[in-house]
Amino acid sequence: MDISNLDIFILIALAGAPAHGYAAMQDIRERSAGRVRVSTGSFYRRLSILIEAGLVEEAPGPKDDDPRRGAYYRVTAHGRQALARERDRLAAVVAAVDALRPAPRRGRP
Repeated sequence: MDISNLDIFILIALAGAPAHGYAAMQDIRERSAGRVRVSTGSFYRRLSILIEAGLVEEAPGPKDDDPRRGAYYRVTAHGRQALARERDRLAAVVAAVDALRPAPRRGRP
């Protein structure tokens, strides 16, 4: 499965604790400083794919929670592994880009 940018942010949003869809979308907007655009339709479409792939699953919500919030979701062990692989892949990309920077000249700032 190819993991999209939105998929990564969904996994990150659900990695800390189970959350309902709206809370996860808000988390994505905040973490990305608005750079990742997420609509309700795109979120649930990608969430459905992540569930089918076994990366996310439904989870029980808090006992005192408003039932109108809908289902809660959490990252599975398989999802955490996928997130770790993406972290490593992105770290390798950053290292490759950093290697393109010219070395500082001696004696000059």
